[in-house]
Amino acid sequence: MTELTIPSVLAFNRKLEPSDAIIYSGSWKDIDNKNKDKWPPIELFERRNRAVKSNFKQEILDDEEKLKEEITEPNLSWGDDAALPPNTDTLKVSFSLRVFGGIDIPAACNKKEFQDKFSEIINAYSDEIGFEELAKRYAYNLVNGRFLWRNRVGAQKICIHVNHKSFDKPLKFNAYDYPLKETTTSDDKISPLIELIEKGLKGDENIFLEIDAYVKLGNQQRVWPSQEMVMNIPNGEKSRHLFSLNVDGKRVAAIHCEKIGNAIRTIDDWQKKSEMPIAIEAYGQVTQRGVACRSSKNDFKTLIEKWLNNKEISEKDKHFVVAMLIRGGVFSKKES
Repeated sequence: MTELTIPSVLAFNRKLEPSDAIIYSGSWKDIDNKNKDKWPPIELFERRNRAVKSNFKQEILDDEEKLKEEITEPNLSWGDDAALPPNTDTLKVSFSLRVFGGIDIPAACNKKEFQDKFSEIINAYSDEIGFEELAKRYAYNLVNGRFLWRNRVGAQKICIHVNHKSFDKPLKFNAYDYPLKETTTSDDKISPLIELIEKGLKGDENIFLEIDAYVKLGNQQRVWPSQEMVMNIPNGEKSRHLFSLNVDGKRVAAIHCEKIGNAIRTIDDWQKKSEMPIAIEAYGQVTQRGVACRSSKNDFKTLIEKWLNNKEISEKDKHFVVAMLIRGGVFSKKES
C-alpha cells in the first residue's frame, strides 16, 4: 500500500480566534468598576529625542578622526510612544476569544484518501485522548497573562478577569500564581475555563470569552503596544510605528491579534531544546532567538505523516500535531 503524504493543497482554519486587544488606563482601586469613564483608552503620541549613535561601519571604527566626527553628530530618534496618563497607575488590556471545533475537516485538501484517513485519526484522538490537555494549556496562558508580553515584566500586580455568558460573574485570577515556565496547573479555580475551551474544541458549542487584564505598573509608566513592521523607511522619517485602533476618532494603543494568539499557543514544552515553553510552530521556530527547536524527526509534517501511516508516535506528539491544526495555516507539500 502506498504511504500517504501531505497533499499539494492542504490548509486549516484557526480554532482559537483572538481579537485585537485595546489598552486602557485607570487606577488599581477601580478594577471592579465597569464604568467606561474610569477606563479611557490610551492614545498614542509621538516622541522625538536626540540619541547617541552606537552603530558604526568597520572602516569608521578603524579611523580615529572619522570616528570622532561621527560621534559628535546627533542620532535623531522619532517614533510613536504610549504611557499611562498622570494620576493613573494601571493599564487594562481587553480582548475577546472565540473557540470552535471542526478540527477533523481541513479547510482545503485536494487528496480524498488523505482527508478520509486524516478525519479517522483525528476523530480517534478526540474519542480516545480528548482535548482536555490542550484546553488546560490554552486556559493557563489566559490566566497567567502571557499575552501581556512586555507589559507583564516587573508589574506590581496583575489580575485577569475572564467572562462567559454562563458565568454569574467573571472568573478572577492573580497572574503571578501561574509561572510562565509552566504550562498547566492543578488549581481547580481554572476548571470552568478549561471545560469551556474543551467544549469549543470538541465542537459541542462555539465559545466566546471576554478577557480583561489589569496590570499595576505605577503612575505614568510607559506601556507597550504592538510595534508595526514598516519596511524601507526613508532617512529622516518616523522610524517607530506602534499599532493602534481607531476609537471615537482617536489613535488608541493596541496589541495585534497575532501577538495575542502567539502567547495563547505558547504551550510546546514537549520539545527538548528549550527550557521554557515555546509557541506551537511546525519546526518549533523561535524567531527572536534564531533557533528551531524541532528537527526533521519531530516536526509537524514528519509526525502527521507517521500518524497517518499507522506508525508509532507518542501521545505528546499527537498533542503537538493537533495543536498545529488548531493553530491553522497552509501546510501544502510540493509534488516531487
